[in-house]
Amino acid sequence: MKQTSRQAPHAVVMVQPHHFYPNEETAADNAFQEEGGNRERTEKRAFDEVQAAVEALRGAGVTVHLFEDEGTETPDSVFPNNWFSTHPDGRVVLYPMYAPSRRAERRDDIIDFLRETYDVSGVIDYSSFEYAEKYLEGTGAMVLDHANMTAYVSLSHRADETLVTRFCGDFGYDPVMFETRGPDGNAIYHTNVMMNVGTRLALVGLSTIVGADKRQEIEDRLKASGRTLIDLSADQIAQFAGNALEVRTDKGLLLVLSDTAHASLTAEQIALIEAEMPLLPLHVPTIEKAGGSARCMLAGIHLKPKG
Repeated sequence: MKQTSRQAPHAVVMVQPHHFYPNEETAADNAFQEEGGNRERTEKRAFDEVQAAVEALRGAGVTVHLFEDEGTETPDSVFPNNWFSTHPDGRVVLYPMYAPSRRAERRDDIIDFLRETYDVSGVIDYSSFEYAEKYLEGTGAMVLDHANMTAYVSLSHRADETLVTRFCGDFGYDPVMFETRGPDGNAIYHTNVMMNVGTRLALVGLSTIVGADKRQEIEDRLKASGRTLIDLSADQIAQFAGNALEVRTDKGLLLVLSDTAHASLTAEQIALIEAEMPLLPLHVPTIEKAGGSARCMLAGIHLKPKG
């Protein structure tokens, strides 16, 4: 029960974008990003996809705190997990963002809401490292095993090694840093694109990890933690199969992913997941044009509710 209570968030924050569009500032190092096409049509489709996703999540029993973003200068605001994270000890973390346009996504009203609704013991703000051109984009850059206090990190200029070490020292996580190679031959921009660590399952694209020894180390760590490991192919990673998030409802655990990701899974992989929990595929193909998927849209809440 300890793992269930620590690893899977009991609620999520989502942002409803009114002016979503694939961000030109992030395209250079995001091999999963596509052209947006007609802007007005893209904005409308993205709005509808988020609305439908919220309804599907709430219908499945997931607590969703939804915030509107009517701004035109924050095209990636639909991905709030990059700028803040919450932790079982009551702390909230703010992160330094690589793209200047993404720094405007940090919102006092969301942090104020968390303080009002949950027991927040403090806010740790790393965002000033932007002035030193050092970045660590939240639970996109780090896949956190809260149950075993391990931070898995694919190093890139969105996941600075010194900041990973700083975060892990401040929060008591054991850093496991590694290099990856994505479809364009460069480092995968966010770890949560190629890895998901849940309570009893881990979905990982082992083939994207550079170095046989490092691949084996990560495989051994995950198996030693008692998890069933599902190895994802490079093609499945490209279809966002690694970009999933386990959440907790009153009925139990649930694995949230996109229908693109779900369609890429084999029957055997689906059976392994469903032996532990149901899957909830979300239809977000327009959102995925920005290079992120279902997990990126969900900022997990690990805080204790007030009262």
